[in-house]
Amino acid sequence: MGRHCNVTVYEKGAHVGGLWVYGNDSGAGVAYRSLRINSEAKDTGYRDFPIPTDASIFPTHYKMREYFDAYADEFKLRPHIRFNSEVTKVYPLGERCWRVALADGSEFDYDRVVIANGHQSIPSDPPFAGDFTGTYLHSRDYRTPEPFAGKNVLVVGTGNSGLDIAADVCVSARRTVLAARSPVLIMPRMLFGVPLSRFLAKVERPWLPWPLARRLREMVTYIVHGRMERWGFETPKGRTHPASHPTVMAHIAWNRIAVRPGAFGARGITVRFDDGSEEDFDAVIAATGYAYDIPFLDDEVTPISDGRIDLYRRIVTPEWPGLYFIGLFDVSGGANIRMMDIQSRWLGALIAGDIELPSIDAMKESITEEHARMAKLYPSTKRYGLELDPREYGLTIREDLARAKATATSAAAPPELAKAAR
Repeated sequence: MGRHCNVTVYEKGAHVGGLWVYGNDSGAGVAYRSLRINSEAKDTGYRDFPIPTDASIFPTHYKMREYFDAYADEFKLRPHIRFNSEVTKVYPLGERCWRVALADGSEFDYDRVVIANGHQSIPSDPPFAGDFTGTYLHSRDYRTPEPFAGKNVLVVGTGNSGLDIAADVCVSARRTVLAARSPVLIMPRMLFGVPLSRFLAKVERPWLPWPLARRLREMVTYIVHGRMERWGFETPKGRTHPASHPTVMAHIAWNRIAVRPGAFGARGITVRFDDGSEEDFDAVIAATGYAYDIPFLDDEVTPISDGRIDLYRRIVTPEWPGLYFIGLFDVSGGANIRMMDIQSRWLGALIAGDIELPSIDAMKESITEEHARMAKLYPSTKRYGLELDPREYGLTIREDLARAKATATSAAAPPELAKAAR
């Protein structure tokens, strides 16, 4: 099989960059004005095209958009992209043939299809959203703090977006409350003048058992912020998706943000909390995550099943040759963009013929084993259905690529060298 393919990329909007494009006309943009990446720039960008050093340690979405534009220009990708092209259906026509239908009625057939549309476009609203009569919006639709000046605001959720938004609105809001139902460890963004990730990379070795790594993170957080319980949070006892923020704990200490237990109901503008207390709010901003779904795939084709992802190496559908996925994960303590880069290299090697897939049964067994490992590591809630351990996964992918490189080198060598390589 040849190593060169004709590639077409369908983009719903008019820009590259996806969720990093502020005000993206695709309708799927989630960037707010103050948004920055929460992983260090040098560990986030593509390996063959680093994020410029002048973009700062944690670049803004404006800088990230510039970066993606520069990447597309450097590698001459734009001629392959059909902008303003919404995909409405992807379905199989037979053995290794897939049809892609667009909103304008046109259809095209391909040998392979790669789904890389992300998983942060369909808001997951709290149950009481429809009962609250004040201003309600999901974090996907939050952009700037000005509309909330002088108002009583409730932010639901303590993920990175919830912390960002609470810190954003609290400076000008009359009162800001952060509702924290799940245990959370809010770690500092910097330590000893460098990103915390650098410190953790030095001490959290692959052989370090997770209970010790968790204890280490608790100690670091305690040194900087004290116990989570002091501020109204609950320290997690198990493994959870990490959260960090440079200023939110200071805002809590300054009484700009009050922390309350989870919110479970509403009547008018009154919100009821898990401890039985109630409070009136002018606005609720729900940073409660997303419902990951791929609406243009039928149920028989989609890899999403009961809140789980049934993909070999998080990329391949065992029973549907030629259908692949990039980015259908949530990295626990790593950089999503870098992990997508690693996935893309693996997929490129597969398509080039350098990686050989195991049997369908073997792939299914590998998927089952991964589900079992993740169930031991993370809570059995839908939020963690996409969770991915970057160290374990990255090591597996790199081992596959190393074997593929060794095989390709052996095949390309003269017979006497090939024999020696074996």
